[in-house]
Amino acid sequence: MEPIGRLTSAVGRTLARAYDAALEDAGGSMPTWLVLLSLKQARWRTQRDLAHAVGIQSPTMTRHLDNMEAAGLVARSRDPQDRRVMRVELTTAGEELFHRLRIAAVAFDERLRSGFSDDEVAQLRDVLERLRSNVADG
Repeated sequence: MEPIGRLTSAVGRTLARAYDAALEDAGGSMPTWLVLLSLKQARWRTQRDLAHAVGIQSPTMTRHLDNMEAAGLVARSRDPQDRRVMRVELTTAGEELFHRLRIAAVAFDERLRSGFSDDEVAQLRDVLERLRSNVADG
């Protein structure tokens, strides 16, 4: 019998590749989607807040934001109360991409849920959370 760690790892990679492809087809990527989603959930975030929300290091967030700013998706400005702090805001183009990626994310979620009852999805969530909890401290 295949170890559960190997199976979950393989399934996770397969799902991540498919999710990335769905977001790419909509004109984005996983990092872009996570940044746009975080900005929609809390406007005028700082770069540090975004890095923490997305779960990446600040230098990596800076590279993502550099690319997103160059593409016209976000605008950055210095905080007037603390010039060391960089604020990030969605642009109109960022809002438009957010909506396209949201449609792609919802469609992907519906694809994943296909053939599962609501109870089965709830059980799956419970099992996945328990697996995460089992390795969270170690």
